[in-house]
Amino acid sequence: MRQPTRIDAIAEAHVDALAAHSPETATYLGIEGYDDQLSDFGPEAVGRWTDHLKGALSELAAAEPVDETDRITRAAMQDRLGLELESIEAGDHFSGVNNIECPLQTVRDLFDLVATETDDDWANIAARLRAVPDAFATWTTTLREGIARGLTPAVRAVADAAAQARELAGKNGRFQQLLAEFGRDSALTADLERSVASAREAAARLATFLADDLAPVSRKADGVGRDRYQRASREFLGAAIDLDETYEWGVEALEKITSEQEMTAREIAGPGASIAEAIEKLNSDPANIIHGTSALREWMQATADEAVAALDGPYFTLDPRVRQVQAMIAPSATGGIYYTGPTVDFSRPGRMWWSVPEGVTEFTTWQEKTTVYHEGVPGHHLQIGQAVAGSESLNRWRSLVCWVSGHGEGWALYAERLMDEFGFLNAGERLGMLDGQRLRATRVVLDLGIHLGKPAFDRYGGGVWDYDKCYRLMRENVAMEENQLRFELHRYLGWPGQAPSYLIGQRIWGQLRDEARARRGEAFDLKDFHDRALAVGSLPLDVLRLALDG
Repeated sequence: MRQPTRIDAIAEAHVDALAAHSPETATYLGIEGYDDQLSDFGPEAVGRWTDHLKGALSELAAAEPVDETDRITRAAMQDRLGLELESIEAGDHFSGVNNIECPLQTVRDLFDLVATETDDDWANIAARLRAVPDAFATWTTTLREGIARGLTPAVRAVADAAAQARELAGKNGRFQQLLAEFGRDSALTADLERSVASAREAAARLATFLADDLAPVSRKADGVGRDRYQRASREFLGAAIDLDETYEWGVEALEKITSEQEMTAREIAGPGASIAEAIEKLNSDPANIIHGTSALREWMQATADEAVAALDGPYFTLDPRVRQVQAMIAPSATGGIYYTGPTVDFSRPGRMWWSVPEGVTEFTTWQEKTTVYHEGVPGHHLQIGQAVAGSESLNRWRSLVCWVSGHGEGWALYAERLMDEFGFLNAGERLGMLDGQRLRATRVVLDLGIHLGKPAFDRYGGGVWDYDKCYRLMRENVAMEENQLRFELHRYLGWPGQAPSYLIGQRIWGQLRDEARARRGEAFDLKDFHDRALAVGSLPLDVLRLALDG
């Protein structure tokens, strides 16, 4: 067994500091001792965290790697911690409001993940609910400081967050749902009721602040500009890219994927058939339709289990503990689909979550088959589960904490394409995969287009990309229900750089495979390439290239 090094010790100390700084992260990672706490999102806490980052980076600079694992750990930590420090010093957190990934959702969604089996678990939930007022108050303080500094979010993002806060404060919000989930009369009931009431009141105060104080002074433009976008792109990719070349590549990728989808549609519905006609044919087949969330969960589980059985051995080498992945229906109703990794001891397995919007009761298997591959195996669960299983040779920061969207989401899209390469998709399921790929290509064009002020397509009236033109681009290229489409569009506007990291990350994964094939020649083995790439865990993509070159 590998002996821990000085660099491992720095990484482990950083994980401990992160757990104390962000109790939500501790719960997500399965680190005990913080299950009754929430974060302080205020400027002073951010300042203390800045001091920690500077200290850790200084220690890393002074520590000499003793082996290849150390070399990669140091490079990855310097990239991630250095960029986090750069973002804080630029004041990005002062305007950090959006509809999917800011303290509002961090606090709300945490209650989907917490343990609920014992009275002690519910006592922790009550304590966390009592901490909600302080958590939201400290975040409000940070946003007020942003107002004072002239660093404000886009007004559209603020309006979305205010609506979510109002919903959270309501009688059908996530906090109130917890009382129904508790569902019994005990000594904890009164405490839980008071805690829920205080949390709901805090959400209402947050909604009022966002709508009445922040929205009137927020910027009207959706785009964040080149400097902020370059920083965001590096954050989500772990690689420095040519933004202008990538935009042009995105335009070409959208055209290519659309052509591929049209060809598949003709395979399904006959010569001359349109994509819409192929979709109509698929949707009219009862074999492709699932009714109800219980049936959806069962289908997700069966599909994931079948993939594990088929792929382990011939295509990948799975740690036995990674063979289990759970399909879950999330209590929230945001429309998102996501994955949460296992705890380090696998007592809580990796889970695929489907947050089904209110009123949605039918689901199409042809469209969602690759979603299961994306979230499960060979996608996120294989990738993250293998990293957690490798914790004996990787420190906790490498195996649990380091997550780079371009690496992770890029791998998941790459995994979807692999399943087609391996022959696991029929024509309808391939159309569904291409539908997702077309969405991801649309994101590249939209995200870089609006945030960098790129010229819009002539068919939309020319000029530069704006909200209405982005909506038309989405409507033209994405088969999505209206409410979900609007949610997704607002997500891209409020979370720059994240959405394009999927397809750009897939592009870089493909480049890495091509580079490995060129180096190895006839000795190249795809299974070996995948096993080696996954064994190092999630890394900034430039650091992954360094690891695979070594």
